[in-house]
Amino acid sequence: MSTFSPLKEREKQIFMKGEQPFDMTCDTKSAAGSVSQRACVFCGSRVVLYPVADALHLVHGPIGCAAYTWDIRGSLSSGPELHRKSFSTDLREREVIFGGETRLYRSLTELIDRYEPKAAFVYATCIVGIIGDDVAAVCKKVAAEKGIPVIPVHSEGFKGTKKDGYKAACDALGTLIGTGDIADIGKTSINILGEFNIGGESWIIENYYKKMGVEVVSVMTGDSRVDKIRKAHGASLNVVQCSGSMTYLAKMMEEKYGIPYIRVSYFGIEDTARALYDVAAHFSDRPDIMEKTKALVHDEVSVIHPEIKKYRAYLAGKRAAIYVGGAFKAFSLIKALKSLGMTTILAGSQTGSKEDYDILKDMCDDGTVIVDDANPLELSKYIVDKKADLFIGGVKERPVAFKMGVGFCDHNHERKIPLAGFEGMVHFAREVYGTVKSPVWGLLKR
Repeated sequence: MSTFSPLKEREKQIFMKGEQPFDMTCDTKSAAGSVSQRACVFCGSRVVLYPVADALHLVHGPIGCAAYTWDIRGSLSSGPELHRKSFSTDLREREVIFGGETRLYRSLTELIDRYEPKAAFVYATCIVGIIGDDVAAVCKKVAAEKGIPVIPVHSEGFKGTKKDGYKAACDALGTLIGTGDIADIGKTSINILGEFNIGGESWIIENYYKKMGVEVVSVMTGDSRVDKIRKAHGASLNVVQCSGSMTYLAKMMEEKYGIPYIRVSYFGIEDTARALYDVAAHFSDRPDIMEKTKALVHDEVSVIHPEIKKYRAYLAGKRAAIYVGGAFKAFSLIKALKSLGMTTILAGSQTGSKEDYDILKDMCDDGTVIVDDANPLELSKYIVDKKADLFIGGVKERPVAFKMGVGFCDHNHERKIPLAGFEGMVHFAREVYGTVKSPVWGLLKR
């Protein structure tokens, strides 16, 4: 892999710390021919809204768009599971020529009558943007007839990147927020933004806040319900977990409702503790909350420390590569790996900002490769050249790791165990240990 050179258009998006001046180019469209690991605008909106469990999710477009995003992430629900069904208007040649509004209307009315959802999200795909269907008009008509919110999601894939899909999803959520009764919400209350309950993380985090004496009004959008989202404007603080997908919504709510927000991470011991302390500090008029938080952190760390120490003894000195969706997640992963004695030899993201990459540079050691919007060839080159023992990423990075003979840890949509909170750190350490120690990697050529 050492003979491979990145595309010229990509040279300003790949840096090795300590070897060149750092000036990352990011927030740009993917270079033609790069085969980016990013997803489209539609996919970005789908992953954010999908976990709203009692809403109808209808993809207005060809069947392939719905198939591609069906059951796209774990998103466990403690109640209804309507979100796990994949509905599509299945547009074909006839609709492309004559328009698909009639089919959209019939699909919506039939599905709403059958499933009685609390709301409906209608996702506009590339072909819909091209043929010019007035999705908003159809949604407005059906909403008036059926008496529920029917929300167009303007997520035509050709409009930009996955990050633009996040914005489209936030705009859709914004039409729900502010429409519910907030009379029963107390002052010591928060919304959790950007937590999607992939493996049950929302339940772990909500339990922490319950023990602290903090009310969680809504989680957007893990194990979420339409009625809770409608009341989200009654919270006193927004706590943003996935900053790439939900900071736009937090800023929107700050401007419209005066709700401040903080950015946190619930991954790793250090960041989980900091997140809980930051929320407790916000409610400074309630010193009892901070006292409860200190006791909670002490008890949780005391329980998990012996097991973490056991895994660290083996993992110390091992080398890991990280490529994730948002850079904020990479920050936490670097800290968590460091707590296990491991070094990070590659760190990158799909949607990081210039400020994110400046922070990432300061966190990494000299020689670490920092990359924005990487492609499979680049990732393959650096995990081999840097002799990675582990690659942490999502579903599209798994084949890259296995082809290169490197252990892989899923930190994205398809995992089945929670990795958030103190309990999640134990799960993560156990998975990293089991993966790196597996004898199979010694049998493969790199």
